[in-house]
Amino acid sequence: MRFQIDENELWLLSFYRTSEIGGALFFGRLARSMKEGPNQADMTRHFADEAQHAWYWTDCIERLGAHPLKLTDGYQDQYASTAGLPVNLMEVLALTQVFEGRVINQYARHQRAPGIHATVAETLGRIMEDEKWHLEWVRRALGEMEPEYGRERIDETIRRFREADEQVYRQTVNEHEQRIAHLTTVLARAREEDPDGR
Repeated sequence: MRFQIDENELWLLSFYRTSEIGGALFFGRLARSMKEGPNQADMTRHFADEAQHAWYWTDCIERLGAHPLKLTDGYQDQYASTAGLPVNLMEVLALTQVFEGRVINQYARHQRAPGIHATVAETLGRIMEDEKWHLEWVRRALGEMEPEYGRERIDETIRRFREADEQVYRQTVNEHEQRIAHLTTVLARAREEDPDGR
């Protein structure tokens, strides 16, 4: 295999993996504590998807000839200090909607990088299919909570977490952005040198 995973891409894929593990642990604890019903079932599926995504990234990295880096924090770990912890299920779902939107946009952006390795592109596409469903079920669940919380309060909560997300993104993901920019250049150069490289 002539393709060797770049240090920046290894960091980035490991970062994705760490974030998926964090999501799985969070949603797993939540699913365990929820009362029975459709939201509990959807939350359990969501938890299972996040755990599966962590495995997809582990497998992807190993197929590229590397091992995942041990990173201490995922992206969502930064939210608590910025916006505070959610205090009820509505707030959890509002935060989830914002976070999942960020994830799917980042994955789509990465998938469009020139010269992306087929294994990485395949993994991104596979995960994004699940992420679309995550957004759908969370949006539906929030809509069903309108009689209890009111549309205005839900919208305001989403706005609050969106502002926190922007702050977290600016403050803590600059390294991530620099690595993506570097990665794009490296991958484009690699493809020019070896257009059929896998």
